[in-house]
Amino acid sequence: MADLIHMSAAELSSALAAREVSSVEVTTAHLAQIDAIDGNLGAFLHVNANALAVAEEVDAARAAGEPLHALAGVPVAVKDVLCTLDMPSTAGSKILEGWIPPYDATPVRKLREARMILLGKTNMDEFAMGSSTEHSAYGITRNPWDGDRIPGGSGGGSAAAVGAYEAPLALGSDTGGSIRQPASVTGTVGVKPTYGGVSRYGAIALASSLDQIGPVSRTVLDSALLHDVIGGYDHHDSTSIPTPWASFTDAARRGAASGSLAGVRVGVIKELDSEGFQPGVRAQFHATLEMLAAHGAEIVEVSAPNFDYAVSAYYLILPAEASSNLAKFDSVRFGLRVTPEGTPTVESVMSATREAGFGDEVKRRIILGTYALSAGYYDAYYGSAQKVRTLIQRDFAAAFDQADVLVSPTAPTTAWKLGEKLDDPLAMWLSDITTIPANLAGIPGMSIPMGLAAEDNLPTGLQIMAPAHADARLYEIGATIEALLDAQRGAPFHTLNPHFSAGGNR
Repeated sequence: MADLIHMSAAELSSALAAREVSSVEVTTAHLAQIDAIDGNLGAFLHVNANALAVAEEVDAARAAGEPLHALAGVPVAVKDVLCTLDMPSTAGSKILEGWIPPYDATPVRKLREARMILLGKTNMDEFAMGSSTEHSAYGITRNPWDGDRIPGGSGGGSAAAVGAYEAPLALGSDTGGSIRQPASVTGTVGVKPTYGGVSRYGAIALASSLDQIGPVSRTVLDSALLHDVIGGYDHHDSTSIPTPWASFTDAARRGAASGSLAGVRVGVIKELDSEGFQPGVRAQFHATLEMLAAHGAEIVEVSAPNFDYAVSAYYLILPAEASSNLAKFDSVRFGLRVTPEGTPTVESVMSATREAGFGDEVKRRIILGTYALSAGYYDAYYGSAQKVRTLIQRDFAAAFDQADVLVSPTAPTTAWKLGEKLDDPLAMWLSDITTIPANLAGIPGMSIPMGLAAEDNLPTGLQIMAPAHADARLYEIGATIEALLDAQRGAPFHTLNPHFSAGGNR
């Protein structure tokens, strides 16, 4: 039996079903990895004290012959943006320090119903505002490939946990790239589903028209397995799509087995293939395009001229919605309460609480969003940004008339040094330049590892996008590309990490 922490979720599922290994053994191995390395890595904010007890229950049910879900007994980590009944849910903010919700988020409830093992809650930029996981109120997370570099954000904790073999699977949230960009810089797989494809009920909101919950893994198949668990209609979420979805697992298996891209039209968005991107990222992207063409894909250049305005529109829409969503943290109903000296009023308590409870990046975006929504500026800023959003959606529609999927680098650079961009918010925001358009349009997007950039030997990601509701197409083509890349390099990408090779740990 291979080292348990290096097995994929699909492999663990098969081994558990055949009773070659127990869920207690699998869970123990991952908890031991967390205990061994997370003091330095910082991927977890909270480790679930009940994980082994749940694993014992799954093993007992399997021994008794009870019918179980394919992923029953497989461990999973959960981004701290999702509410959990039995663990703190802080969204990386001091204003929610120690808060334990009275209910589970729908994706978490579905994990429990599948009898998966919740390992704990992962670190994140406060309220998902950031691209580096340096804006958490509880400390930074490091990149498993280089501990002096960022793991991406806002979901760097989930990506780092999966990349460092602390968990085979994790849940993240993606508002402007917070699943895909961390996947890119940590050499993992991250998927943003179609907006409405996975319930947001119980996800602590950042920007309600942009947020989407999705899977993080080391393989496309593993993401598909997890997506099948958490996806589907939820009457608690008014934006949830009521139509049924095809099996993403079946689509990924078909793609991995096909070995060819014949007949697939792959669109290259020229606005997302910039000379300003890091040379190693761009070189890997064009080498990947050549490989796709060699295996039958038709490479088509497409133009999306309004993508040039995507970042500007996003950083008006997101702060405006965040300003509204975060107004609930008022010291009155739940969360932190700071009472100033003297004779405090509700207004002074609220002001003192928000001053102490919110970090600098959150305050920056609340102020920007409140200004964009203010009388006299709404139409000029928020209203205009929404019009740009419509133009971006039309650009995607025109592009998908010419191509089955669209591709770009997932991020314009590899992971940068910790602290390098903390004093330059605009540079940090521009790291999401390639991922933001998919959120504005509500379409699904996936990041898979391409290769290592020549100048720093760090991971780069290929972003694949499909039309809304075509998530199965994304998994099928994504699995084909992943299999072709793995065959070309002679090994799965994650085994290339010198710190976490298949033979041992850091």
